[in-house]
Amino acid sequence: MIGCTKLLCGKATVSDAIKYSKVSSTEIPPHLLQFSTKNRPIVVWNMTLKCNLRCVHCYINAKSEASKEELTTEQAKEFIEDLGSMKVPVLLFSGGEPLLREDFFELAEFARDVGLRTVISTNGTLITEDVARKLKDVGIKYVGVSLDGMPETHNRFRGVVQAFEKAIEGIKNSLRVGLKAGVRFTVTKDNYKDLPKLLDYAAKEGIPRFCIYHLVYAGRGKNIVERDLTKEERRKMMEFIVEKTLELHRKGYEIEILTTDNHADGIFLYNYIIKREPERAEEIITLLRMHGGCSAGVKVANVDYRGDVHPCQFWSHVTLGNVKERKFSEIWNDKSNEFLNMLRNKAKYLKGKCSRCNFKELCGGCRIRAETVYGDIWQEDPACYLTEEEILRKPVEVKIKL
Repeated sequence: MIGCTKLLCGKATVSDAIKYSKVSSTEIPPHLLQFSTKNRPIVVWNMTLKCNLRCVHCYINAKSEASKEELTTEQAKEFIEDLGSMKVPVLLFSGGEPLLREDFFELAEFARDVGLRTVISTNGTLITEDVARKLKDVGIKYVGVSLDGMPETHNRFRGVVQAFEKAIEGIKNSLRVGLKAGVRFTVTKDNYKDLPKLLDYAAKEGIPRFCIYHLVYAGRGKNIVERDLTKEERRKMMEFIVEKTLELHRKGYEIEILTTDNHADGIFLYNYIIKREPERAEEIITLLRMHGGCSAGVKVANVDYRGDVHPCQFWSHVTLGNVKERKFSEIWNDKSNEFLNMLRNKAKYLKGKCSRCNFKELCGGCRIRAETVYGDIWQEDPACYLTEEEILRKPVEVKIKL
């Protein structure tokens, strides 16, 4: 996750990150988690396969019914308790649609009681003001709501009439009760032209966070690879995001803009900064180094509805173990797992453009996109839009002591 507002507008500093480097993962302020050097992962739990929408890019192929293989309430509590003992920084409840799981509030409350910071990724359509109040009561700290564009575009993507209006109401209901909420926008050729209007809409509505997701070729996303942006379109989008981030900051809008699933964005922002504010280049590089690029298998883990553990939510075809049979902490800390060891040292194995890049340890590309396009997880990320000149540029020397 690349914090555009944090990096471009100086909303995060190395001194801030270092200040919290020695505290527990659960005590690090949310806005600094992306710069934490601790190896405890944010855990994304797809707690149910059941969903009330039919999204064209769903990475887990959600269904209209729950799976009989889903963790029971007791199995889920054992898993959550282990995460609490491990002091993971965040447990993200996802789905399907997590609010369709009957024991959701019981499990969220249990997670709060074992000391976990919890957030939810939802389509927002089920969040009435009463539900929002319950989310706050059980300790949910953030509500991320998926939007795919303005009303016509979003409703087409989601396959349900009024999905946009209900999602917006879900965000507003969350904000009304004092819950932080934001937008999750996955970009494709079919909706990227909606981005300017949607960002302006979010800013004017007082929505405090807007996260732009690059398409990852997993689940139904594999079926729409040809609908991904070209490198030229992606670059133009990033140029727009930079200008819009700075514009909204100048105008006093309290909205944080981020991108995720393409760490080349961090290098793009660095190149922007070094041309205009070279005195900040060392700090930007240091923050990107602390972030560490692609987090799969390092700072992010996924547990699916069956209890299978994956390096991230897009690695459903690679299973590291199952929490019904072995504790998550044991699976994650298993030093004999060759695949995890390779992911945690990915710079050694990269090929093609990624191997030539002087910023590979700050990015690493997306291994899922590489595998889908080239049949080799270590090949270059086909969605990298940086030029040869940009990837071969030598980063500034870092003198900051961490």
